[in-house]
Amino acid sequence: MPRPNREMQNEKSKDFVGSMKRLLENLKPWKVLLTLSICLAIFSAIIALVTPKQLSKLTDKITIGITPNTSVLNEVVNGITSNLQEEKVMEKLPRIMASSNISEEEKNAFTSILEELKTTEDKTTVFARIGTVPNILKELLEDITVENTLISVEDQLEFLTLLKDTNSENSLEKLDSLPPSIYELVKTSIPIQEVKTLAFFIGGLYLISALFHYIESYSLTTISNKFAKKLRTSISDKINVLPLKYFDNHETGDVLSRVTNDVDMIAQNLNNSLATLVTSFTLFIGSIIMMFTTSGILAITAIFSSLIGFVFMSLILSRSQKYFSRRQKELGSMNGYIEEMYSGHNIIKTYNGTKNAIKEFNELNDKLFDANCKSQFLSGLMMPIMNFVGNLGYVTVCLVGALLVQKGLITFGVIIAFIIYVRMFTNPLTQIAQAMSALQSTAAAGERVFEFLDEEELASEKHITKYLEKEKVKGDIEFKNVRFGYTKNKTIINNFSAKVHAGEKIAIVGPTGAGKTTMVNLLMKFYEINDGDILIDGVSIHDLTRENIHTLFCMVLQDTWLFDGTIKENIRFNQEDVSDEEIWNACKYVGVDHFVKTLPGGLNAKLSDNDTVSSGQKQLFTIARGMLEHAPFLILDEATSNVDTRTEELVSSAMDKLMKGKTSFIIAHRLSTIKNADLILVMNEGNIIETGTHEELMKQKGFYEKLYNSQFESIS
Repeated sequence: MPRPNREMQNEKSKDFVGSMKRLLENLKPWKVLLTLSICLAIFSAIIALVTPKQLSKLTDKITIGITPNTSVLNEVVNGITSNLQEEKVMEKLPRIMASSNISEEEKNAFTSILEELKTTEDKTTVFARIGTVPNILKELLEDITVENTLISVEDQLEFLTLLKDTNSENSLEKLDSLPPSIYELVKTSIPIQEVKTLAFFIGGLYLISALFHYIESYSLTTISNKFAKKLRTSISDKINVLPLKYFDNHETGDVLSRVTNDVDMIAQNLNNSLATLVTSFTLFIGSIIMMFTTSGILAITAIFSSLIGFVFMSLILSRSQKYFSRRQKELGSMNGYIEEMYSGHNIIKTYNGTKNAIKEFNELNDKLFDANCKSQFLSGLMMPIMNFVGNLGYVTVCLVGALLVQKGLITFGVIIAFIIYVRMFTNPLTQIAQAMSALQSTAAAGERVFEFLDEEELASEKHITKYLEKEKVKGDIEFKNVRFGYTKNKTIINNFSAKVHAGEKIAIVGPTGAGKTTMVNLLMKFYEINDGDILIDGVSIHDLTRENIHTLFCMVLQDTWLFDGTIKENIRFNQEDVSDEEIWNACKYVGVDHFVKTLPGGLNAKLSDNDTVSSGQKQLFTIARGMLEHAPFLILDEATSNVDTRTEELVSSAMDKLMKGKTSFIIAHRLSTIKNADLILVMNEGNIIETGTHEELMKQKGFYEKLYNSQFESIS
């Protein structure tokens, strides 16, 4: 079996733009769904970009809610200070100084405070000292109103007394000890309704984003799978209209790889990479815009710190690419060598080649090991570097953001938003690189598939109207001056003419490469002849469709073809109207009925690639299949070459029964099997050089006689 193409996964496209353009053209039947998927991917990315802003607002609402209202506290202080304005104080000062209820010590202290109030800006600290002269203060203060709340003189005195014992370390503890009227004004209060509204809005955005992503994924999965189905159908239809020369010039494994690996790669990468590319590009551009509209300083900080990491990543990628290519090359060599060694295991043992095989394997294994280690080590650095890039961005944003918050240029919520934007900025770059790499592989796979679909097809036969019914065909065939060559420069069959009458047994013999099988392929119209004609019952094969010609022939080939199914299904292949009784009769006729009866299930026994069915028995099953065909012509191509002498007798006997009443063409290297042929055509280098019966050819003492006797000569 041909080796699979292991390097396909990393193959680069020869014409990336052209291949992707053709792929998109083939996606036109689903353009509405594809457009919807791309739009949803963009909308989902936009929602992801908007959400951090809302999170920033929510954070600020909560932050403000858990912080005392210092602005109102300043209003209280200013209100108390207004009672101590110079005009009011001077107006009340004579009465205070004349009061006998106030000690001289308090009067002197108050005078000192008044002098300091005139020169200082830190009035809060000065007020803390006013509490030391409560009797004077009580005379000076009057009720004040702040935020529609009345603050009595007693509450003001209590507040000032509390300020006297307050410092930076216990300020929050003293908050609960404030007078009720002042406490209601400065207490922490989270705006629950606004927080709820923002929380539900953010949750709604996430829900819509998830819904968009689900619809987008479902749509792309539908598109990719339907597109893959369409490609497989196109390939299947193409196989049926390709000339046989295509399969002669291409490995079976390569064709299978186009049908399976390449189509699967196109489907998977379109499903995974297209939306990723659109989303990542939108997030990348959008995150830059959102960062700069939120805070230019933090945007420059985040981008600069991230680019440092990407410079390191680019350096590693440039160095690691050659090791990835080398790994795929060494992997292909290793797989090819292992397949060859296992398929020829018996030969290696027979010729004592085990040591050399192991030595060569170890050399290949060492090369693969070295390439694997280096490529995996360098690729293993990618994630740590990406984590470093992300973490470096987070750290710089937090440090610079803290300084900006301290200066009042931004709020704490902006830092939260930027941490998310940093992730949105760094992740898409990696995803874009991965998506582009996947699309390169997709384009390469597309080129292989479209190259197959663009192959030259067999000529159309829609204009052909003649039809031969196999029940009415006599069985006469005439070759008239047939010329054929696989290429224009090399003719294989030159001016071949022969007449075959109904019911005759025609043997075609000759050395390897003489053109025996080619003659049969021309007769079956697998190849178009270059010149001359072939007539079936007087009708040119040019006037008959290939399908019509194939119904007239039954073929038993050298390589037996049995698929994984029951005996009944194999014998009745493509003939649904055949009864079980007819199948049993065919098995009896070729002498394989006893073997079928020994199998569990009889005709319903499963056939597969195992040793329970010998080569001879498989050949008898194919002959039984031909028995049910009831075709007027029979082709036997080396049908006994792979069986032993005893099995050859059984197969030959079954073939004799199969040939009764049919015009038969036998290709054989064992000339002893065609001695009873009505006509023997001896071919050499594409020409019929001798014709006649076995006895007539032996008397001629020519090429056939030498060919016949050579199989009995002993090698000294």
